[in-house]
Amino acid sequence: MRGDLSSTSRSWTVVLPVQHADRGKTRLVGPDHLPRAELARAIALDSIAAVLDSVAVRRVVVVTADPVVSDAVRARRVDNPDIELLADPGLGLTAAVQAGADRALELQDDAPVGVLLADVPALHGADLTAALTAAGQHTAAVVPDCDGTGTVLLTAGPHTPLRHAFGPGSAGRHHDLGAVRLDLDLPRLRRDVDTASDLREARSLGVGPATSEVLAAHWR
Repeated sequence: MRGDLSSTSRSWTVVLPVQHADRGKTRLVGPDHLPRAELARAIALDSIAAVLDSVAVRRVVVVTADPVVSDAVRARRVDNPDIELLADPGLGLTAAVQAGADRALELQDDAPVGVLLADVPALHGADLTAALTAAGQHTAAVVPDCDGTGTVLLTAGPHTPLRHAFGPGSAGRHHDLGAVRLDLDLPRLRRDVDTASDLREARSLGVGPATSEVLAAHWR
């Protein structure tokens, strides 16, 4: 794992739930008939790569049933044993997040934990480092998406249960559950992608190599 923001010590465990690409990004319909499953996988892989590039992150837990993403994570483990692959329970996002959080606790029960939804293709490791550094000042924190309603990052400090309620409008629910809202000036982190408009914005910020390759082939 690398990074370029600071000498922040690696302490965080970050959980990334990744939906099977055949069921993900159903609202992502572009004018040029983008290959939705291929793009969803590319976005997830760029999100995972950015997390691995953060100097604040010690361990990564990817929760997925997608075979392509699973194979890519296994390949990364050859050089990076601190990335863990966990089978998605198949009971929806809430169950996937909880499974990842439980595994994070088993791996390192004194570490702060973050949950990042793997749909932020413009994310850089330094952006995540900055967000985790800010979140680390609080027992629990939530970073909303660019629209201010959804959640891109939810965190809980050491020995603190992760209280989560992902889904539409989750930023408000997470705040109600005790997470401090952090409206950080980190557009590459906060630009999650659900629609073609979101994708255009992410592309203008500069997406990762996997997403860029798909877009170059199918969306000029």
